[in-house]
Amino acid sequence: MSKTALYTHPDCEHHEMERHPERPDRLRAVMQRLDDTGLSDQMLTVTAGEVEDVDIWRVHPGTFIDDLAIREPESGAVKVETDTYMSPGSFRAAKLAAGANTAATRAVLNGEYQQAFCAIRPPGHHAEISQAMGFCLFNNVAIAAETALADERIDRVAILDFDVHHCNGTVDIFKNREEVLVCSSFQENFYPFRYLDYHNEHIVSSPLEAGATGRDFRQAVEQDWIPALLSHKPDFIFISAGFDAHHLDPLGQLMLVEEDFVWVTRLLKDIAADYAGGRLVSTLEGGYDLEALSSCVDAHVSTLLE
Repeated sequence: MSKTALYTHPDCEHHEMERHPERPDRLRAVMQRLDDTGLSDQMLTVTAGEVEDVDIWRVHPGTFIDDLAIREPESGAVKVETDTYMSPGSFRAAKLAAGANTAATRAVLNGEYQQAFCAIRPPGHHAEISQAMGFCLFNNVAIAAETALADERIDRVAILDFDVHHCNGTVDIFKNREEVLVCSSFQENFYPFRYLDYHNEHIVSSPLEAGATGRDFRQAVEQDWIPALLSHKPDFIFISAGFDAHHLDPLGQLMLVEEDFVWVTRLLKDIAADYAGGRLVSTLEGGYDLEALSSCVDAHVSTLLE
């Protein structure tokens, strides 16, 4: 059996807003590339189920969950925040995205797989405790991290986020939780314009100037992330895998290429092997140029499979 699982669900495509960058074609492009390159054949594909409310409650209050459920329209799209919308099927898609993460985490904890990649949408890292934002409804990686911490074998986890946008939601949720190391590289002076300068010892920010290259990114990771990870010694590694720092992405101005994502994936995989028994779950965040996104996911997953 493969040591790596792929968690996804086609109904994640049912979250749809007309002419919105976070569109169903993103997931279709990713899944098509994994099929075309044969990578999906090297993993066991698991059809995700909806997350249980008890798992969401570890991160988001019940009133927030109820509000999202009520706001889903019967037709068209409704705005729940400046650039975040819901359409028919959005609530189920969000529960499937979070459910993929919790199921993957439990499977890795139980030794069914060593690692997993969650090909899901909507993304999650901007969703704060009680606020949907930045295309995100539930904070998928935070829910997964809390799932791991609920297991008596797990004392410390690390969340590593290389999306072009800072993971404000993940920081909001874990800003006072020293057992959760959060490292984020991002374009500085850029969306979401909150928590960009927040620092606790376990919250590590690596801002990059617009136009920063892969060399700049690697230097920041080596300088900021590696010492924090070696000190924290996480029992489980989570990756918020956003690929909108790629130079072709229309929403950001960083200049990363596929090899940069290979490099950071290999680094985090090695950290997982050294401290976490190889336990690693990666979940899709941003990436809005379809060709660049699918190519970067190909590179990321190929590295996980090495």
